[in-house]
Amino acid sequence: MGAIALRGHHLLCLLGYRGKGYSDGFCANMTGIYETLRLHPETVIEVIDGPDDICRAFPSDQPSHCRNDSVYRKDRDILAQVGLAIGSRSSWSGVLSRVASNVGPDDIRTLCSDCRWEPYGLCKEGVAHIQGVQELRPLPEGENKGGSK
Repeated sequence: MGAIALRGHHLLCLLGYRGKGYSDGFCANMTGIYETLRLHPETVIEVIDGPDDICRAFPSDQPSHCRNDSVYRKDRDILAQVGLAIGSRSSWSGVLSRVASNVGPDDIRTLCSDCRWEPYGLCKEGVAHIQGVQELRPLPEGENKGGSK
């Protein structure tokens, strides 16, 4: 299995992902990545600058934000907080360990303040979950949450 390419903010988005998102194709792709990482935490993650393996499935009929300055800023801020750099490679379990040690649940409000998904609180819950202080709550049916961007 090859490395999965992820940009900075997707390291946190994956923690809050609950199977909802921008489109069926986007969700299928993100679910595949999420499940690979959940089932195989030894999977290597390569941190990249810009659109990654999650972005590749962003729906073409919606305005893309994958190259927006605000998204690159979020990537940089999150990588700095987690302690990873562009080009670094680590197992997913190593990434989770770094996030658990360097990001608090309340940091999501600041790091992801301009994210349309932040108000749902799922990424905050995801950080608390990997720190072992909170279980993930079930997502109500019909709620549109993808955990990405």
